[in-house]
Amino acid sequence: MNNRFLPVNRDDMAERGWDECDFVLISGDAYVDHPSFAAAIISRTLEHAGFKVGIIAQPDWKNVDDFRSLGRPSLAFLVSPGNIDSMVSHYTVNRKIRSQDAYTPGGAAGKRPDRASIVYCGMARQAYKGVPVILGGLEASLRRLSHYDYWSDKVRRSILLDSKADLLMYGMGERSMIEIAEALKEGRGIKEIRDIRGTVYAQNAGEPLDGDAIRLPSYEEICTDKTVYAKSFAAQYRNTDPIAARPLAEASGQRVVIQNRPNFPLSREEMDRTYTYPYTRKAHPMYDGAGGVPALKEVEFSLVHNRGCYGGCNFCALTFHQGRIISSRSHDSVLNEAEKLTSAKGFKGYIHDVGGPTANFRAPACAAQLKRGACPNKQCLTPEPCKNLEVDHSDYLELLRKLRSLDRVKKVFIRSGIRFDYMLQEKNDEFLKELCQHHISGQLKVAPEHVSPRVLSMMNKQKHPVYRKFMKKYSDMNRKLGKKQFLVPYFISSHPGSTLKDAVTLALFMKETGFIPEQVQDFYPTPGTVSTCMYYTEINPLTMQSVEVVKKEREKRLQRALLQYNRPENFALVREALVKAGRRDLIGRAPGCLVSERGGSGGRTGSGGSRGGNRSGKRRPKG
Repeated sequence: MNNRFLPVNRDDMAERGWDECDFVLISGDAYVDHPSFAAAIISRTLEHAGFKVGIIAQPDWKNVDDFRSLGRPSLAFLVSPGNIDSMVSHYTVNRKIRSQDAYTPGGAAGKRPDRASIVYCGMARQAYKGVPVILGGLEASLRRLSHYDYWSDKVRRSILLDSKADLLMYGMGERSMIEIAEALKEGRGIKEIRDIRGTVYAQNAGEPLDGDAIRLPSYEEICTDKTVYAKSFAAQYRNTDPIAARPLAEASGQRVVIQNRPNFPLSREEMDRTYTYPYTRKAHPMYDGAGGVPALKEVEFSLVHNRGCYGGCNFCALTFHQGRIISSRSHDSVLNEAEKLTSAKGFKGYIHDVGGPTANFRAPACAAQLKRGACPNKQCLTPEPCKNLEVDHSDYLELLRKLRSLDRVKKVFIRSGIRFDYMLQEKNDEFLKELCQHHISGQLKVAPEHVSPRVLSMMNKQKHPVYRKFMKKYSDMNRKLGKKQFLVPYFISSHPGSTLKDAVTLALFMKETGFIPEQVQDFYPTPGTVSTCMYYTEINPLTMQSVEVVKKEREKRLQRALLQYNRPENFALVREALVKAGRRDLIGRAPGCLVSERGGSGGRTGSGGSRGGNRSGKRRPKG
């Protein structure tokens, strides 16, 4: 049987002979049946387990009839606001409304509400009273307990309480979803389902707690004391590992929100199976008139081979969502998917990516992680690589070689993030050589993020000399291969801990290397990251030391302007920033100056872009 989409209307249900769906999944994204889209994975996982699933994608949230379009589900409504937080979908870091949404047909904006989790859950309840409502997706996962909300500039309580969902799933939800589905099928009431890993539920304040649960400060306490908030966040951060974590309990008014232990990562066999489901790998044809869904174009001919990340960047939510333990697919699984890609309409011989959160991670950081869990108080790569870190690119290299050898494949690119600090720990340059020789096309995107020791420490990134070492190795390797290829580094402006002096240091590095970014990414405080906790509390929750934080828009503009010091529209701001930073010596025509006294850029430097950094690049958005 040919792959076909899951039902989106009653006619589709009738074709399958269904009178009702077991589950109706309400999605904030357009319906794209591709394994890079969470709603597709969850719905296909349920289908594989024998459940009937229908999709309501981007319903009119002001019209309850849209939520009744597939009838009353026999087991539950599932609510997934989309692949990214609905507030990030709608607003820039400056809280301005975005003009486009890549997860909507034609890229149109405004097809989902603000705080979609809350709105969709409310409409599902209104549509059919008494039907359980289960909330999942990234937005719910990162807001599962009380959290700072940048857009309202206040602490909000658990989204479980605000949405009035019966149950919340966090993390990668396949296992949790099937356990919940089987429990409902067996006749267990939704209020009885309290024992499943990767879920959050609420109970009355007087009910007993699991004896192993950690009692977090209450919502009311963390709202009134930022130090208490930071300590609470640290406890959550240190309880994200499925082996070592304990349940968490957070009181809010007369309710207590209970976070069960995280679920385990999928085994290789389970992950392989996830990618064998009959995805159409397309956007639903109802979107053809609008030109399709832009987000699909980014991943249509890409392959995901892993999940999880032990990189530990403080501005990233991966620790809270996917966890630090790496799981990966078998070579056969990836190759089978690649064969399907080569036969797909529109394939021109190029696999655009073989990656994941971090492309060159294929296995857990060390054997101990699988026995004791990820270390709660230590990182694998920072401030120095752990002596137990197992560094080996051979399995990834073998996979890439197999993909390169496939018929109809001209080139296999790697566009996901590469951890260059991990790469530098390798005993030989075999991976770097083949990366430069076969897997990039002119530019390699990397993420040093800053150059200041203080800021890099706040980001939990390795020291700047590590990046300089990589720049040299990359340049030397390309020279050896006779290739002219460049680095496109990503940098963040105004991250907690970054002062004007730090921004000047970064600008001087850019002048030295000749690299000026086309776009500058200001730090975006989103739920579930250490850096967002720093931004709100001005405390590093992992050390409890104070942190300087830039919050005023003028100060952010000055830091941002320094990163693009050579643009005429920034000259006045750069001069202002240099004066405030006490660096008048960088104003003038002398070599090394960033800007002149009255107009124009400063003097030249001697090194230019000699290390392969003289191309400008666009900053990819951070979620």
